[in-house]
Amino acid sequence: MRSFLLFLGSIFINLVAFAQTEANPAVWSHEVHKISDTEYELVFTGKIMDGWHVYSQYTAEGGSLPSEFTFEKAGEDYELVGKTEESETITEYSDIFEVDETFFKKEAIFTQKIKLLNPEVNQISVNLFYQICKEVCIPMDHLFQISLDGSTFVAENKELNERSVALGESLKVDLKNKHLLNQGAQMDAEGKSNLWMIFGLGFLGGLIALLTPCVFPMIPLTVSFFTKHTQNKSKGIGNAVLYGFFIVLIYFLLSLPFHLFNSVDSQILNTIATNVWLNVFFFIIFVFFAFSFFGYYELTLPSSWANKMDSASSKVGGGLGIFFMALTLAIVSFSCTGPILGGLLGSTTLAEGNVATNLSAGMVGFGLALALPFALFAMFPAWLNSLPKSGGWMTTVKVVLGFLELALAFKFLSNADLVGNWGLLKREIFVGIWIVLFMLMTLYLFGLFRFPHDGPKKKLTTTRKIFGVLSLAFSVYLILGLFQVTHLKLLSGFPPPDFYSVIETESDCPLGLDCFKDFEEGVAHAKAVNKPILLDFTGWACVNCRKMEENVWSHSSIYPLLKDEYVLISLYVDDRKELPEEERFDFKYDSGRIKAIETVGQKWGTFQTINFNAASQPYYVLLSPNLEILNDAVQYVDVETYGEWLRSGLEKHHLSMDK
Repeated sequence: MRSFLLFLGSIFINLVAFAQTEANPAVWSHEVHKISDTEYELVFTGKIMDGWHVYSQYTAEGGSLPSEFTFEKAGEDYELVGKTEESETITEYSDIFEVDETFFKKEAIFTQKIKLLNPEVNQISVNLFYQICKEVCIPMDHLFQISLDGSTFVAENKELNERSVALGESLKVDLKNKHLLNQGAQMDAEGKSNLWMIFGLGFLGGLIALLTPCVFPMIPLTVSFFTKHTQNKSKGIGNAVLYGFFIVLIYFLLSLPFHLFNSVDSQILNTIATNVWLNVFFFIIFVFFAFSFFGYYELTLPSSWANKMDSASSKVGGGLGIFFMALTLAIVSFSCTGPILGGLLGSTTLAEGNVATNLSAGMVGFGLALALPFALFAMFPAWLNSLPKSGGWMTTVKVVLGFLELALAFKFLSNADLVGNWGLLKREIFVGIWIVLFMLMTLYLFGLFRFPHDGPKKKLTTTRKIFGVLSLAFSVYLILGLFQVTHLKLLSGFPPPDFYSVIETESDCPLGLDCFKDFEEGVAHAKAVNKPILLDFTGWACVNCRKMEENVWSHSSIYPLLKDEYVLISLYVDDRKELPEEERFDFKYDSGRIKAIETVGQKWGTFQTINFNAASQPYYVLLSPNLEILNDAVQYVDVETYGEWLRSGLEKHHLSMDK
């Protein structure tokens, strides 16, 4: 079970890396060797990162996909002389496909001779399709643009068909007063404090991790080591503080790889957060984390890692030795900290903003919470006497964390359900599952059932009873929300939206408002009724969009404006519903890059990018029926700011009508 989970974890890391960077662990180059006036040798070289491999053209059928070259205009402008030759390969038996697979490691070199049929040809294009693998296999394409005479390659402009050109042009709208958008979308203190929120979540996670059996017993042991095995007290305190600093540093370093993944296009972060299968993967891994906390199995990193780090700390000594001690703690405590860190990673994925920066803030908060006790108790060793003794209460903490992991898991499954339009996890079903989870947690806290790693049954402590009552109260709150006795404002953004319900409603728009999900239809209606437009760029899996709808739009000072004064156009940029065949097309950016528009979300995401130079959600724009921008754009703001913004736009619309 442990090895399977580590395998899943490695797949996840690679999926996130690819999703965030669109990077390629193989870097390709080419050379041209002239043999005669009409014959050339083309050499294609791929430098492959450690741990990755690329498959041969001639790997066995029934296994992974082979590399494949497509020589454009071969047979017209030139002919291939012989087969494409390869450099040295490796052949190994695949247990998965049960065939011998042939592949390259570190470097792949392909050589192909060609003979010109048209002597005027001086450049050719060659496309390479290949699979690159490291636990997970990713299909890739690389286009070689080759000049035979050494001149600069002049790419031919890809001709879009007339339908693509027409549909692409229809995405561009003639906005008036577009300079207002250059003021930048307003963000209130919530947007600016997002890092502090993530830091706080990380710190809270670290405090909880301290209470687990993997970490808590280490506090007195480690502090005693520093205070008793040093020449003087001040040096012992200094070493303990350094130990704490290294703990913070180690967890911060874990977030650094995400900062290297910044070569993204405007829609890639949204694509990650709303990717159906990535959310399903999160769901699966969080369920596994939960059952590890329930005691059915234990997640640990290889024991050899901890042994090597412990040995290094003994041999090296000094500051470097203390660093290895901190690294040993991080490794041996993984079975308890790993699932909590997974929850932190999930929180950064759900939060708005830069994923890497959010994760760093959370990791620093987590490491700081873990490090503080070691430094503080070293300074004040008498405090160690006030620490509670290790015992069964720590097992209770792990089980409670298991229930919370399960609850979070269903949030990711809900994201996949919403984006995929599966209709499986409607709002009532989601809330019902949470009710069951928190009722089970309540029963556990009151001792009505037990898990495998629970110790002998003892009298319930007052603390456990208090948390049992809190869990019961939250369950009742969920039940009242399920039957719409109260609104679940404490959970804004977590459950599916109100209109995603098992009960058929007249409107599939937030709060029962009338809305349009097509821009042109909405503009036509706005012209007919002569009302301004609230253009709402949103997403099915956008947490802050739900918070705005449930906490701001629902306010008594906002809702009447949306209902009576504006025409609402809601465009879902993460909608994976495929467009009808006749509405699919290729869109060409000014840079020359061509993007296939095949889903509703791709259409509206591209629409937002090219017209408003923005890619985040929620993103709100006020327009007149004649597409005059009435105000600067806003995003996640408070009720007062949003109300003033709406009223200002309405006033400008009325003034323009009077002219």
